[in-house]
Amino acid sequence: MSLIKKNEDYPVMSNFFKDFFDNTWLAWNSWHYSDTNTTIPSVNVKESPDSFDVEMAAPGMEKKDFKIEFNHGLLTISSEKKLEKETKEGKRYSKCEFSYQSFSRSLSFPDTVNSDNISAKYENGILKVHCPKKEVAKQNPAKQIEIK
Repeated sequence: MSLIKKNEDYPVMSNFFKDFFDNTWLAWNSWHYSDTNTTIPSVNVKESPDSFDVEMAAPGMEKKDFKIEFNHGLLTISSEKKLEKETKEGKRYSKCEFSYQSFSRSLSFPDTVNSDNISAKYENGILKVHCPKKEVAKQNPAKQIEIK
């Protein structure tokens, strides 16, 4: 005897509910928030023949808030930002507001990155990290050989 009766007469409805409740969009919170319930900035990585360019959307921050490290092919961008505001009005009322934000993102790159020439700049809410490739890693264009 079965405890759950499955009705196959309406497979569309059963699939709809199954997809609705099994869908990973319900895990949106774990994708976009860190352990401290702060948002994790989105990252774009562009590859060209000469370099890898990383763009990170981090509005409202300052360049002093970032720490960038490159170690054995792993680029790590992290930030810790503390804001402490204190307002005192008279002797009877005191108000303090604390804000603490942190994140860390790590990206793996091949050995072709020239770690000595990596540069970064923060402008208009976008952190840009330029990772040039080594000369050996750059692809040379096809060369035509003349037949004599």
